[in-house]
Amino acid sequence: MSLTIEHLTKSYGANIAVNDISFRIDSGEVVGFLGPNGAGKSTTMKIITGCISADSGTVLINGTDIATGGTALKHAIGYLPENNPLYLNMYVREYLEYAAMMYMPQSETLSAVNYAVDAVGLGEHQYKKIGELSKGYRQRTGIARAMVHNPEILILDEPTTGLDPNQIVEIRNLIKELGKEKTVILSTHIMQEAEAVCNRAIIIRKGTIVADDTLAALKAHNTRRTIIVEFDQDIDPKKLSAIPGIDNVEGAGRQWQLTVSGDDTEARRAVFQFAAQNNIPLLELRRENSSLENIFHELTF
Repeated sequence: MSLTIEHLTKSYGANIAVNDISFRIDSGEVVGFLGPNGAGKSTTMKIITGCISADSGTVLINGTDIATGGTALKHAIGYLPENNPLYLNMYVREYLEYAAMMYMPQSETLSAVNYAVDAVGLGEHQYKKIGELSKGYRQRTGIARAMVHNPEILILDEPTTGLDPNQIVEIRNLIKELGKEKTVILSTHIMQEAEAVCNRAIIIRKGTIVADDTLAALKAHNTRRTIIVEFDQDIDPKKLSAIPGIDNVEGAGRQWQLTVSGDDTEARRAVFQFAAQNNIPLLELRRENSSLENIFHELTF
């Protein structure tokens, strides 16, 4: 099931949160919708799911406008909002049964809840109160709520916020599994998360899309390179900035990240010569492979 956004715009007073954006996501894609805080990610997600209305533009599911397509079309979407609202005094299974009855007759809720519980790995915890669960399992409960009606499009807004490293890995693996069956849109500002689970990224900055491509293509088209260097003593950043070919210097003391446009071979050679001429031992000098984080920083900084 495809999702198409055409010329979507949303303002809050003088603040333009979403500025005439368009994109299409086809069935079976796992797409990262990326941007810094305040870029317009959550606003776009809320418009897609019908929580708020746009000032202009359309949201199409399989070519049909969601605004006029009726309730059945909206049921094709499952949504996990960033704050993951849950009823903490309800039992997990009770909560999912309650949610399922919003979409289907009560006679169908048993199989729907069983499907959601199995899909997100809540079997051992389904008879616990939500308030007794760890943050990771509360997130699983939120995802189960989003997919209890078996939607074909799943929208997850910052699904790993506040989780510890082990819980993050668990949720990422869960998203990858769900992506084998559903169209998944993952909204996040954490680039490692997008690289771990997505095959395509849409990057938004100040309400405007600045990139839309596969992760491999975005990395291939990145014209900036990063050099990682560590000296055996503290270095004045002004001296590093004066090295030919160095565009930007970040770091402190002995460890530095040097940004270069284009081929970094000459720049690395110049850094080596700088160290040799100043009799400063080099502990490390290497090219850092292009990452989504580098690209994100370049496009949104």
